Amino acid sequence: MSLQQPAVFCNMVGNWPALHWNVKYLSAVLDGKTIEFRIGSKTMDLVPQFETRCSYVKATLEEFLAWSSGQPSCLSGPFSCFEYSKYWAYADYKYIARVFEDKAEIFQDIRWSDFGFPGRSGKESTLWIGSEGANTPCHLDSYGCNLVLQVQGRKRWHLFPPGDTSFLYPTRIPYEESSVFSKVNIAKPDLKRFPEFRNTTAHVVTLSPGQVLLVPRHWWHYVESVDPITVSINSWIELDADHEARVEEAITRTLVCAIKSAENPSDEDIWLNPTEVEATSHEINLQYLNKAVSAYFKCQKTSVPEQTRPSSTETERVTSASQKRRKKQVGWEPEGCKLLTHEFGFSTFKAEKFQKIPFGPHLIQVLPQSQETSSTGAVESDYRDLPHENEGGHFGKLHCTRKQLAMSNDCETPANQMDSDGSPNASQTALSTNDLLDCLVNPHVISLVAQLLLERAGV
Repeated sequence: MSLQQPAVFCNMVGNWPALHWNVKYLSAVLDGKTIEFRIGSKTMDLVPQFETRCSYVKATLEEFLAWSSGQPSCLSGPFSCFEYSKYWAYADYKYIARVFEDKAEIFQDIRWSDFGFPGRSGKESTLWIGSEGANTPCHLDSYGCNLVLQVQGRKRWHLFPPGDTSFLYPTRIPYEESSVFSKVNIAKPDLKRFPEFRNTTAHVVTLSPGQVLLVPRHWWHYVESVDPITVSINSWIELDADHEARVEEAITRTLVCAIKSAENPSDEDIWLNPTEVEATSHEINLQYLNKAVSAYFKCQKTSVPEQTRPSSTETERVTSASQKRRKKQVGWEPEGCKLLTHEFGFSTFKAEKFQKIPFGPHLIQVLPQSQETSSTGAVESDYRDLPHENEGGHFGKLHCTRKQLAMSNDCETPANQMDSDGSPNASQTALSTNDLLDCLVNPHVISLVAQLLLERAGV
């Protein structure tokens, strides 16, 4: 837990039965059970392919295999409208506890206990199955850190440190609790619209089967499948900082839902991510905020002295609360904050105890692009070497329709449309609700608001 930069663990999972979880094996285990796939276009756009812009189908893994191999039988199946050469499919965020709810014995195929997390198995893990080109838009996770096991195929990870947040143009639209998205399409950045992206420091690694990637807290990541079929398994690890993060997320939810619910709905402005069932009411959001604040102070008061080790009953209390996308109920209470705080000894870890991390053949540091070695992944062109202007580029439809309420076709304000005082001409520019939200719920602003709120609540 002293690692502050992403790293790849090698030779750690050689005896895990989960290494045999290729799609053919999983298809046999699920025996015709359907799961939902997200469908995206392989054609690159300047706009990220957010989940709100994708199509969705329910299919069996057998049908997915047939489609990805070009078998004629898929012409009449759930993927019939999507030509494999033009589209990708992604069964992402599939909680293993739900997918295999009637096969509890399979949870033991995954042994996160080998990484020092007693009792953590497949029950606290998530399954990802994709075709070539399948990707997750660049985002950071509000809670915990992330361990990712690659099982089949390879995935390329583009990681950016927390300090690059302002260069990645964070947004909460589409809104999803615990995920802060970037407006930049990492695979095809629009440097005319997002010039500060040139200042990012990318760490790129191609993860191969049998390797495990650690994504530290608040590291941004864009992930893409580079082989015809990929399977990976991950688990989000709870951290002390999650208590304050939940207060920040509760503030964000309250503001986003209040402001977006007050706006006239638009067919082109799908602001809730598919993972969010509905926009919760202001009353419910305030209840959630109060409970998050109470939980924060409860865990502050009940913190165990550093030398105290957790009891066996605490160790057994590993629950699915670690699941990143599990939504909190109105009556949510954090069951024993000692789970988050001390069960795995997070608060007792001091980075200074380790004068030097033992990087080597079994633990490989994911270095910035200019320093990256071929042993950890393919080196991509440095973002800072990209041209300032887009060659033949165009602005995505969503950018213009969402953000230009009273402007012409171009998404920029030319110099000749400025007033004499140098400010944009009022007749040529109009700020949207999303522009307001991007500033209001910026991670830096929300962090400050949370601190002020906790100070007030603590008086």
